[in-house]
Amino acid sequence: MTRVPSGRRGDGRLTHELDPHDTGPQDACGVFGVWAPGEDVAKLSYYGLYALQHRGQESAGIAVSNGRQILVYKDMGLVSQVFDETTLASLQGHVAVGHCRYSTTGASTWHNAQPTFRPTETGSIALAHNGNLTNTHELAEKVADLGANGGLDLSARSVPAATNDTSLVTALLAWHPDRSLEENAAELLPTIKGAFSFVWMDEHTLYAARDPQGIRPLVLGRLERGWVIASETAALDIVGASFIREVEPGEMVAVDEDGLRSRHFAKAEPKHCLFEFVYLARPDTLMNNQRMHSVRVEIGRRLAREFPADADLVMPVPESGTPAAIGYAEESGIPYGTGLVKNSYVGRTFIQPSQTIRQLGIRLKLNPLRDVIEGKRLVVVDDSIVRGNTQRALVRMLREAGAREVHVRISSPPVKWPCFYGIDFPTRAELIANGLSSDEIGRSIGADSLAYISLEQLIEATNVPQPQLCRACFDGVYPVELPDPERLGKHLLELDPVLPLDGMDDARGLSLTPGGGAGDALDRP
Repeated sequence: MTRVPSGRRGDGRLTHELDPHDTGPQDACGVFGVWAPGEDVAKLSYYGLYALQHRGQESAGIAVSNGRQILVYKDMGLVSQVFDETTLASLQGHVAVGHCRYSTTGASTWHNAQPTFRPTETGSIALAHNGNLTNTHELAEKVADLGANGGLDLSARSVPAATNDTSLVTALLAWHPDRSLEENAAELLPTIKGAFSFVWMDEHTLYAARDPQGIRPLVLGRLERGWVIASETAALDIVGASFIREVEPGEMVAVDEDGLRSRHFAKAEPKHCLFEFVYLARPDTLMNNQRMHSVRVEIGRRLAREFPADADLVMPVPESGTPAAIGYAEESGIPYGTGLVKNSYVGRTFIQPSQTIRQLGIRLKLNPLRDVIEGKRLVVVDDSIVRGNTQRALVRMLREAGAREVHVRISSPPVKWPCFYGIDFPTRAELIANGLSSDEIGRSIGADSLAYISLEQLIEATNVPQPQLCRACFDGVYPVELPDPERLGKHLLELDPVLPLDGMDDARGLSLTPGGGAGDALDRP
């Protein structure tokens, strides 16, 4: 996430500028896989990724196999910017893997875009990953050992180093000279720690695996002539696949001409990400047998019971605050209204604004409806507060539009701890709730009152038992053991790069002409 500096207005008062890139908590990625002979798997992947665009907006890619070779196309930008009809038409085959990325390990560059590709003794593989690994350094040492012992012949490769954990896993999966890819995966997966939902393929088979804690989501769907695997059920809906079930924690599945098969590589110890329920998943997604919209409405009801307000209007910060605001209004009896208009086209690819435009701050994304707001006492419902910049600018904007009072209600508890499992929360020093009380934060953002839902009420709203949820960003209890601090961090492999791992220029892979959004084109192989 972009850290936004503060400047000074002409009258000497601090003004907290808002960057349109500062979009709140971001997830690692969306993954999609399809095995469907006779179908246009590239277009199915394109539309599946389109449905998962909210999970990552920095880069996108699709790998397709026609049974003889895997063709990979990836680029920086949104799915709609990376792919066009010509590109998709060139990706012909019966099995595909797709990915849209938000970088949580490794910089946001073309070299780190996914799917990653790697040749093997018997063909090649392409892999997409949602999540973050916690034993990245250990995996890097394994890859280095393989290279030192002649197992990975990288001497002829001049490709700059990929610096993400996914490339390490791809290299280790690809090295299986005395066994099948499936057997190698079954042996490798128990050694991988952290959060992972993997979807990968060779020339003939689609594979998927989910970590034993099931921190990040992964679902299985059925087409008339094939199978689909995706991060969320919304991606199944958009391609016309029927939802079968979630891929279970600790499970690996494979799909080929013999059908679907499954094996468990580790005992399931569910710790589903609690923040998926609050914000990350699409509201129309089914997760843990519940629609996220319904869960978020219930969160809003509980928030109204815990922290009522004497007000004239309940309004959301769109879009993520909308379901909870509906619930708050229903429970409180205060009318619900739309007080902010959102520009849906301001995303992470938004051109960096000039200093003059930056002064406008939040108006790049949101603009108030003065005739709705003026003279009103408002309850403003949002999903979370990370640094506080957005809410501070929002409260000021609402007051300038004539709001008489602004009471902020947050549908998650205070975020006090960073996430190491696939959400790009900042360091503890940057989290406003680390060291400040709710009242102090309320004063900091200029609200008349501020309240967060309690962790207990949030958990009850999900209908998932507390021991089966990862709550680390709220309570600091990390369900997967973390390594020493020096072996953590987004740029770990950039500080100590191990090997160039992403062989897009290998003879068995083919990189097509780059599409739009290629800001780093001059640095590419």
